Amino acid sequence: MNFDVTGRLDAPAIVLSAGLGGAAAFWTPQRAALEEHFRVVAFDQRGTGRNLDPLPDGYTIGHMADDVIEVLDAAGIEQAHFLGHAVGGLVGLDLARRYPARLGRLVLVNSWAKVDHHTERCFDIRIGILQAQGVGAYVAAQPLFLHTAPYLSANHEKILAEIAHGTAHFQGAENLLKRIGAGRAFDIREDLAGLAAPTLVAASRDDLLVPWTASQILAEGLPAAELWVTAEGAHAFSVEKPGVFNPVLLDFLLD
Repeated sequence: MNFDVTGRLDAPAIVLSAGLGGAAAFWTPQRAALEEHFRVVAFDQRGTGRNLDPLPDGYTIGHMADDVIEVLDAAGIEQAHFLGHAVGGLVGLDLARRYPARLGRLVLVNSWAKVDHHTERCFDIRIGILQAQGVGAYVAAQPLFLHTAPYLSANHEKILAEIAHGTAHFQGAENLLKRIGAGRAFDIREDLAGLAAPTLVAASRDDLLVPWTASQILAEGLPAAELWVTAEGAHAFSVEKPGVFNPVLLDFLLD
């Protein structure tokens, strides 16, 4: 696994885990704030970006969590905080279940204990676009599930550049379908009460892809969780509203 370690090398570590796209660059709006206080570990998830390997059949969230342990071991880090978005947050939940001693504080952004029916419908629509119209159409549709309309309008050229980059560096249909399948199969509801890591559960009420109520269910099931919900910013509110989210994130991690 290729990974980067930046920030304060003498400070506690935090691992950044992106969502379905898998790219470490998703957390760019948080990197500078985190690097002032932490040793930041960032990597593209297996099957994406700099770690573009074919994924095995039967791929699970557990495979993704094992990759995090591999990265921590390679970096010589015994314990780290964890920041995960959507599917990336499921990785943090699995770490809390199977490797609790390796985990400090846990931040879950627009994640779930079990995938919501609405999210499954969105996955089906996106898969249909990929299969019927190809990679370019799939990547072009992706911002609609991530962002608010005002943000898309105000950042038109940036979004076009991201679509071009995403199309050129697409993870491949097979890898994508296996990663979606892993997120759909994940179900940690029965184990939530036993996950002791202090947890910030963060969501946006206008998230089109994952209902904010999925985060509410998570927070209610975890014994040491607090729920923070912003009014707007959509599925990628950490990108749209870093000035709102970053102080909340740091307050939790530095408490």
